[in-house]
Amino acid sequence: MKLNGFKKCMVLLFLPLLAFATAHKYYVSVTNVTYSEKDQALQIVSRIFIDDFEALLLERYGIKAQLDTDKESQLADAYIEKYLRSKFLVYVNGKVQEYDFLGKEYDGDIMVCYLEITGVPEATMQSIAVQNEVLTDLYGEQQNVVHIKVRDTKKSFVLIRENNKGMLNF
Repeated sequence: MKLNGFKKCMVLLFLPLLAFATAHKYYVSVTNVTYSEKDQALQIVSRIFIDDFEALLLERYGIKAQLDTDKESQLADAYIEKYLRSKFLVYVNGKVQEYDFLGKEYDGDIMVCYLEITGVPEATMQSIAVQNEVLTDLYGEQQNVVHIKVRDTKKSFVLIRENNKGMLNF
């Protein structure tokens, strides 16, 4: 009988502590913007969690994308590109730039997207700004880390819903 009483006491003692033991999910993406002198282009690689992006595609467009599976929607690339164009902007010298969506691939639970802005002469660049609102419309806790590298100049930003733009001046 004492063992039952002891078990009850332990459950009552530790039950409140279990409320704080749940796993916390982090919402983050990492984007690298690198200038290629050879190509006179800004090359952009963005890494985003697959499950977060799938949830976004379902919520925003009603697309059950099933990314990185044999059943991946044929519409997935078009909607990924459409969404990125609305939420990821790059400015050179204060002017928004058009970019090419080169495609995507998967790396574990990450979707890696490749973008490129061509025809950017190094001599004319005075500033590069990145506005990254990817997934902030679905997840208030979303953080988008952006690294910009041009020549030997590097700058990194953590962009959030309330502060979604970072700039590198030369």
